[in-house]
Amino acid sequence: MPKVEQKQVVINEIKEKVSRAKSIIIVDARGLTVADDTALRKKLREAGIDYKVYKNTMVEFAVEGSEFAPLKEHLAGPSTFAFSYEDPMLAAKLISKELKNMPKLEFKAGVVDGELYDAAGVTAIANIPPREELLSKLLGSFKSPMSSFARVISQIAESKGSGNEAAPVAAAEAAPEPAASAEAVVEAVEEAAAEAVDGVVEEPVAEAVVEAAEETKSEE
Repeated sequence: MPKVEQKQVVINEIKEKVSRAKSIIIVDARGLTVADDTALRKKLREAGIDYKVYKNTMVEFAVEGSEFAPLKEHLAGPSTFAFSYEDPMLAAKLISKELKNMPKLEFKAGVVDGELYDAAGVTAIANIPPREELLSKLLGSFKSPMSSFARVISQIAESKGSGNEAAPVAAAEAAPEPAASAEAVVEAVEEAAAEAVDGVVEEPVAEAVVEAAEETKSEE
């Protein structure tokens, strides 16, 4: 097969992956031992992530016109690419966990959910706690308001028995916002965190969530 045709086969392979990917993370894996490289590939493969070395020029052709086109400015030097097809954060998180044991492994850049991040940005989003953990912390910070809400409900029930019709209205007005709004707060925090990632995150997102929840309580 002529070289031109061989290159086109590889470009088409990359294009197919790009068409399905929700994120692409570029890493510099120079210096990894064979054992480390094999172990990393195995973990990523088991998580459903394609991890492969491609020539930068071929990737440049393959991402042209796609949401991953901004990666072209980071296509220099040795590059290995991790394609995530379900959870856009998964590749960054899994690779981040290996950085301590593989100090020669480095992030170069990535596009996650259509947003381009440099190496520091990829590191930052990889350290954002899972959504479930954020919700857990946030709901935990709402314990006091929810206790108050439970007391309000009790007062309403008692007022019905006493014939006091004004009490339910006053109690309802005094009740805090439903805990269901917690998800909306988490979504806002996640969006703000993603937008703010342009280098170093000043404080853990989880702490910011708890602080936001405390502010909500004080306002109530």
